Amino acid sequence: MSRRTTGPEIERLIQLLAKLPGLGPRSARRAALFLIKNRERLLVPMAAAMAEAQEKVTVCSECGNVDTVDPCTICADPRRDRKLIVVVEEVGDLWALERAGVLNAIYHVLGGHLSPLDGIGPEQLNIAQLVARAKPPVKEVLLALNATVEGQSTAHYLTEQLSHAGAGVVVSRLAHGVPIGGELDYLDEGTLAAAIKTRQQI
Repeated sequence: MSRRTTGPEIERLIQLLAKLPGLGPRSARRAALFLIKNRERLLVPMAAAMAEAQEKVTVCSECGNVDTVDPCTICADPRRDRKLIVVVEEVGDLWALERAGVLNAIYHVLGGHLSPLDGIGPEQLNIAQLVARAKPPVKEVLLALNATVEGQSTAHYLTEQLSHAGAGVVVSRLAHGVPIGGELDYLDEGTLAAAIKTRQQI
């Protein structure tokens, strides 16, 4: 039987850190120890930043991005090209495309991809909102979804829904540069830029 070596507060910190992507129990312990050793420089300001984020961060009612204002900074920017909606699975994908700096469009975050085995159908995603947004002045919907089986299935479903809606928009998808099985958030800016520039109509 393992014995507790720290107080309950530290154990709770470790357990919460272990829930973060890429951190297992051992990595979480190392991260917690590092934060505690650097309490004034890291732990205190991080706790304050997290408390402020919890209070102020909200989901954009237009596109699904996260920001401290609603509509988000991107949706509220008058310099954005509103003829092009770029559809992504998650907010991290939106951020990745923004880092690439090759688009000046508006976005739509689905909140995931279709996955019947996991109980994720069209009703669990922001698909109805996308179809409602795909009307003038919108001329093109770019499906920037992950090159996975689920991502491609979702793209096919979205293409059908947009076609049936009779909005008359062009539906395109990312082309060269995105490997099968690849996820946008892990790709470099050059690969994303090439994929966007060589997008193809579906």
